Amino acid sequence: MAANDILRSNKTSILETLCADYRLILNKADQKKLITRREYTNLKSINKLDEEGHVVELVDKIMNKGEETCLAFLNLLQTDEDIQKTYPELKNILKKEHCLLPYPVQACSVDNTDNQPQRRKEDGQYELNSQPTGLCLIINNVHFRDGGVRHGTDKDAESLAEVFSWLRFRVLMCKDQTKNQMERALVCFASQCNFSQLQEFNVKEWTCSGFTDLQEAPRHGDAFICCVLSHGNKGVVLGIDGQPLPIKQITTTFMATPQSPLTAKPKVFLIQACQGRQIHPGVLLKGLQADDSHSTSIPQEADFLVHSATVEDYYAIRNKTEGSWFIQSVCNQLKVGCLRNEELEVILRRVNNEVAGKEGGAMPSAVKQMPEIRHTLRKGLVLTPNRN
Repeated sequence: MAANDILRSNKTSILETLCADYRLILNKADQKKLITRREYTNLKSINKLDEEGHVVELVDKIMNKGEETCLAFLNLLQTDEDIQKTYPELKNILKKEHCLLPYPVQACSVDNTDNQPQRRKEDGQYELNSQPTGLCLIINNVHFRDGGVRHGTDKDAESLAEVFSWLRFRVLMCKDQTKNQMERALVCFASQCNFSQLQEFNVKEWTCSGFTDLQEAPRHGDAFICCVLSHGNKGVVLGIDGQPLPIKQITTTFMATPQSPLTAKPKVFLIQACQGRQIHPGVLLKGLQADDSHSTSIPQEADFLVHSATVEDYYAIRNKTEGSWFIQSVCNQLKVGCLRNEELEVILRRVNNEVAGKEGGAMPSAVKQMPEIRHTLRKGLVLTPNRN
């Protein structure tokens, strides 16, 4: 559905919600340059209208500016932290509309013949020109054979699907996989798998209405994202049968080869799993100050980024209703940083800082968490949202 149509179909609910503080939405629209300074001054100086009248004037003006401005306005409503806190009802109003535009069938960058803008910002960045940008695979282990249930992990999977579809990825999910199933599924995705090979893994695809049955075989684009949500231990994640799969094996499955469709392309792995059985304690700061090539070949291990929820030996915190500290921070920071065209490494460092600042338990510094980034990226990786 086009952004203008989304605004039109939800206009009444959006207007009623934004009336709670019309000055905030007016200022935000001005900051994002969705309206001109003259329009801002005129809207601000209207005295005869009540709160609803001001919001109606603003939204009508946005809708009259065309599809690109409507899309930018919807992205603002869904990604700005101040707006989310001030108008929490917007989340429910727009939840079903997070896929703002339909995505075309996967195509490699050499097939980019539909006049889409080339997204190589400068030398030294990975070229991400395929439509969609690539695949995002989520392995979401919820129900374990020992009776355990990872409450809150579906919230993480949905948040990841929303943000990476917004970032132009085709999002697929394999749910409740044993160790052997994870292993085979990863091998399948590392090659150019066909539709029949994926059936045993019950692969679902993210659409505007949620996860639905896969309709066609996936094809790799210019980048690959793999998110593993499961129990874990030092250096491993667990299948629902309790058997360990080494994280190193997950990444080496995608190492560069002459045949791999992902050779020389960025591959990002987000691991939400405990890495031990210890609670990570904190240290109270007393008296201390806290500071806020031309080669024709590449190494097999090049172009990887692995971001784990925690360093080895420690638990990773997950809320039963809100999802995990780590994944929710990743999704929130991507929404903010990608709109600024920031490199992924910069965004994920901010995730480290945010999660490190969280407190768990009854006493300060009793329960902490420190994510870890390891990468062999050779260039900057900038993911951009769909603004068309």
